[in-house]
Amino acid sequence: MSEQLTLYLHKVELALIEANAPYKSHQINLSNKPEWFLKINPIGQVPAVTYGGPSVNPEDPSPLSAKLAESNVILEFLADLYPDSGLLPKDPVLRAKVRFFINATTKHIEVPCYGFVRGSEPYENVLNGIDDFAVGDHYTIADACITPHLARIKAVTENDLGKFPVGMGYKLGEELKAPKFAKFMKYLQRALERRSLKQTLDEESLITFFKMIFAGRTQ
Repeated sequence: MSEQLTLYLHKVELALIEANAPYKSHQINLSNKPEWFLKINPIGQVPAVTYGGPSVNPEDPSPLSAKLAESNVILEFLADLYPDSGLLPKDPVLRAKVRFFINATTKHIEVPCYGFVRGSEPYENVLNGIDDFAVGDHYTIADACITPHLARIKAVTENDLGKFPVGMGYKLGEELKAPKFAKFMKYLQRALERRSLKQTLDEESLITFFKMIFAGRTQ
């Protein structure tokens, strides 16, 4: 593709790498978003991308470029932009399964996981959400959608990081070793070993960030 594409976060970057797509990435301070970012997304949410138009400074986006927001919308856009990448299968049934997977993991894994980390939900809700997750043998936008959350589950369970009582992160990690979660853990390990994740995840920085925001939790 000759059109410029600028990314303003993790799900989307995984998909771009898996598609071997050329792009520019620009990091945004989520707690203090710059005013110019409203030119890309008036409601200020990330991730967002600009597509087309001239290649310019990411902080001065061209009015000639298309501006897209919402991670799952962007993922489907990338799958359409790079149809040979396999980010969405060509078979209509498999495409529907990918979309179902994205919806299911958002509701039953992503939401309970963040609820647990923030101390508002028990870890059992995370376990209950881990049901079906693999969509064929080829990497799709469904995998890109869940992989960042798998990386955070690993950090939480190995380092006991969250606003939950001390030890609950380790307890969730022990629960996940049960035979009934063997398929999920095998999938998690495969996802964490992919080049796209290794290229985009700084695990030490993630752990440091979690320690900072959850400092002073209850015992």
